[in-house]
Amino acid sequence: MSDATIPDEVRADVETLWNYHRVDDELAPVDLAIGLGSHDPSVATYTAELYGRGLFPCVIFTGANAPTTVERFPRGEAVHYRELAIEAGMPDEAILVEPDATNTAENFEFSRKLVESHNLAVGTALILSRPYQQRRAYATAKKLWPKVDFLCSAVQQTIDDYVKSIGDTDRVINMLVGDTQRITVYAQAGYAVEQDVPDQVTTAYERLINAGYTDRLIQTS
Repeated sequence: MSDATIPDEVRADVETLWNYHRVDDELAPVDLAIGLGSHDPSVATYTAELYGRGLFPCVIFTGANAPTTVERFPRGEAVHYRELAIEAGMPDEAILVEPDATNTAENFEFSRKLVESHNLAVGTALILSRPYQQRRAYATAKKLWPKVDFLCSAVQQTIDDYVKSIGDTDRVINMLVGDTQRITVYAQAGYAVEQDVPDQVTTAYERLINAGYTDRLIQTS
């Protein structure tokens, strides 16, 4: 782990967004797991851990590359996740790879097509993602795949441990701010179901923008 730390002056706001985006449903057996590609390799190893606990018979790892992942996963996020999961003890035959998705909507659109092409019966699914992607992933999945009952989970760790594991404080904070914006913007655009955004979350989000954490914001006009 690195020695990356959260600045004291923004810590409370960062923790507010972190706690908002975590869903952390109570785990139960499901028909399928969907591991969302990102820069975070712990998604793959956590998937292998949960598979070992008998929570699902197979997983789809989904994801191509983004500017933030191509250096770490040059052959694609899903491809590398598969390899990491196998190294962690998951059998290859329990893994499907969807290597083309470049955003969260495509993660679910393309995973759904893969499920259909393999004639899998899926009524329940577990979304596995980086910790602060859970809420946005759920909102997207329910919009695009409404007949499936989704649970969400991620590695159980504190924001401090997560920042140290990634090794880049600014990157994590910028991603938190960007995902907070997308909760509202994507729902308004019809890409996701609406989520309640408490006032304290909005306030923390605005303060972090004012503090300069704007790298992951998208243009809305």
